[in-house]
Amino acid sequence: MLSSYIEIKSHLVSLFNRAVQQVCPELADISAEMERPRDPAHGDYACSIAMKLAKTLRRNPRELATLIQTALPTSALVAKTEIAGAGFINVYLHAAAHQQIVPHVLALGANFGNSTVGAGKKVQVEFVSANPTGPLHVGHGRGAAYGASLSNVLAAAGYTVAREYYVNDAGRQMDILTISTWLRYLALCGEAVVFPSNAYKGDYVIDMARIMHDQHNTRYQRPAADVFANVADIATLPDAHLDGLISNAKALLGADYHYVHDLVLTEQLGDGRNDLQEFGVTFDEWFSEQSLYDSGVVQRIVADLEKNGHIYEQNGAKWFRSTQFGDEKDRVVLRDNGQYTYFASDIAYHINKLERGFDIMIDVWGSDHHGYVPRVKGALQALNMNPDQLVVALVQFAVLYRDGKKASMSTRSGEFVTLRELRKEVGNDAARFFYVLRKSDQHLDFDLDLAKSETNDNPVYYIQYAHARICSVLAQWGGDACALGDIDCAVLNSRYELDLMQQLAGYPAALEMAARDLAPHVIAYAIKDIASAFHAYYNAEQFLVEDEALRHARMALIAATRYALRHGLTLLGVSHPDKM
Repeated sequence: MLSSYIEIKSHLVSLFNRAVQQVCPELADISAEMERPRDPAHGDYACSIAMKLAKTLRRNPRELATLIQTALPTSALVAKTEIAGAGFINVYLHAAAHQQIVPHVLALGANFGNSTVGAGKKVQVEFVSANPTGPLHVGHGRGAAYGASLSNVLAAAGYTVAREYYVNDAGRQMDILTISTWLRYLALCGEAVVFPSNAYKGDYVIDMARIMHDQHNTRYQRPAADVFANVADIATLPDAHLDGLISNAKALLGADYHYVHDLVLTEQLGDGRNDLQEFGVTFDEWFSEQSLYDSGVVQRIVADLEKNGHIYEQNGAKWFRSTQFGDEKDRVVLRDNGQYTYFASDIAYHINKLERGFDIMIDVWGSDHHGYVPRVKGALQALNMNPDQLVVALVQFAVLYRDGKKASMSTRSGEFVTLRELRKEVGNDAARFFYVLRKSDQHLDFDLDLAKSETNDNPVYYIQYAHARICSVLAQWGGDACALGDIDCAVLNSRYELDLMQQLAGYPAALEMAARDLAPHVIAYAIKDIASAFHAYYNAEQFLVEDEALRHARMALIAATRYALRHGLTLLGVSHPDKM
């Protein structure tokens, strides 16, 4: 039984390839392609092979199409073919080709749509990985929704998926957050501190300072004069000013500095973890950047690059020759002060991933990191690793709109609107769905009013409403949906039924496309099309008719539709309510 779009399409490709070989035996390695016409009046599938071969063979494409049409082997699935336009061959299937999808879906149940195309390959998807220096904002939200949905899609396509968050717990930004919190704590202790304008200023910093003060009173208090001694002028050297404060803090606090550092890391990482969990985004591993230093991986990798001749020294620093691998300039891996750069630890992290046995590494990065790709791939190549094992998916920022106008992305204090605030306003379902409505590297306009509306214009509401309608009809019917697998579906031949069955048959191919192209938005549109076909069917036909055979067949069709909608919504992290 050829029951899915993938199987039917493969069958048709085979028919056309045999016809082409008969008409053009001199051609080798020619494979036909089958596409879905946008207009159902043009058939179920269309083949453009005649137009593609016409130039090579110097033949009229319509004449060539006629020869291929005549040579097509007969098939029980094909009702007729027609030549259209400049040389398309449109294929019309028998109703039975569509009807067999229903028992196929019911037999697979919740597994309908799943694929084995991934063949168990180990894939690591690293996403979000925001510096734990403050609450997650709406920009992080798109990366979170995309990464989580992509991971689900890949798992459904047969890959072995590991979801990972890379914790930047070893860099300068964590030191800046640490000093920011300590300065606020000193102010609570009564010290006259001048808070730097380029430090972290959010209310959450004051909250962490209060935790320190409430739990330890003045234990970590040091004189402000000592804290600000011999630091650079903030007006002329703001970064050096912060670095001086950090250096003084480490000297004045000694081992206690680690307490403040660990406090702010734990608080912000915990806040982000809770926010993501509430958003339905979880990780198998929270990988510490600091562990790469503690285990000596960073030092080893830089030494290996130097051994391979890809490092040179200049002005006391060590530079990686990344221009030899397509980067626009060489990059520092070890500063003149003996500190390794973020880039050095990033190289080590990717080598660590490969050493853990992942076949494919998928990094989900913000679009502003596009220039980072060639230098990381170049470093892998310089270390005799396969750079093609690293795939980078870039995510554009999302822009909020309210009342048809661009909404402010920041609060009065200058902080970005948080993911938690967005979720509170529109709900998790709308946020998860709207974030993946476009290809990740495309600009996304997030319409807040539409996301909150309970109308058919809201795609997530529209799809969930289709699912709820199906549940309502099946409840009114009162029969056993699990016993519908053997129902004869030959009576399902209205144009609404055929259209819905065609949409169901195409769903497994949509999932494989989404996995291949790292594009979960394909799932969003596939289930929206299924919902649209169902709503048209619901508005045109009666389901609970007197004819028992027709009634049971229609129950089987909508039960199959429910499985497809549930599968797609689950992949996207969206609920499927039974009532609305």
